[in-house]
Amino acid sequence: MTLTEHLEELRKTVIRVIIILSLAFFVCYGYGEYISELLLRPLRESLGHDGLGKIVYLGLLDKVMSQLQVAFWSSIIISSPMWFHQVWKFVQPGLHKHEVKAVRPFLAIGFVFFCLGVSFGYFLVFPLTFETLLSFGVQNVEATISLKDYLILASKVLVFLGVVFQLPNVLLILGFMGLVTKYSLRKMRRYIYVGFAVLSAMLTPPDPYTMMGLWIPLVLLFEIGILAVAVIVHPFLARHHK
Repeated sequence: MTLTEHLEELRKTVIRVIIILSLAFFVCYGYGEYISELLLRPLRESLGHDGLGKIVYLGLLDKVMSQLQVAFWSSIIISSPMWFHQVWKFVQPGLHKHEVKAVRPFLAIGFVFFCLGVSFGYFLVFPLTFETLLSFGVQNVEATISLKDYLILASKVLVFLGVVFQLPNVLLILGFMGLVTKYSLRKMRRYIYVGFAVLSAMLTPPDPYTMMGLWIPLVLLFEIGILAVAVIVHPFLARHHK
C-alpha cells in the first residue's frame, strides 16, 4: 500500500471507531445513573466508616456534565472489543501471514487484560487510595467531595489502567514486527522501572504503599511481556526464518 492508501485506510478506521463509540455512548448515557452509582460505591464505602464525609454537587449542571463524562469513558470500556477489532484490521496488513496467525489469539487476551486493568483499579486501587487519602493528615474533619470531579477522575483512571494492562500484548506485537527483542527489552529494564516509578508517584497519593501497589503490577506486566517475547516470539520467528 502507498502512503496515500495507508492514510485513507486510517481515515476509515477512525470513522468506524467514532461510530462505535458514539453508539456505545448513547447506550451508556441511558444507563448513566446506574454506572455512576457503581463508580461511587467504593468511595461511599470508604466515607461510610465513622461518617468521614459526604458527596455533593456544586452547580446546577454538575450532575448532567458528570453523567456525560461517565457515559463517554464507559463507552470506551464497554465497546473495547469492537474498536479493538477495528484497530487490528488496520494493523493486520503490516504483518506477514504467519505473524497474523500468531498475533490473532492475543486479541482476545488483550480484552481480558483490559478487563483485568479495570478490575484492578476498581477493586484494589480505589479502596486502598480512598482509605489512605481519608486517613491522611489532620483528623476529625469532614470531607466534602465533588460528585463531578470524582466521577470524571474515576472514569479516566479505570480506562487508563485498562490501557496500561495491554503492555504484554503490545510487547508481543512489537516483537512479531521485529521492533523489539528479549535482549533489547532487558537492556531497557532499568529505565522502564524508573519510568514506572515516576508514573506511579504521579498517579497515586503521597504514600509509598499506594505507590508500590501500582508500581509492582506495572513491573510484573513488563516482565510478563519480556517472558512472552522470549518464549513465544523468538521460537516462532526462528521457525519461519529457516
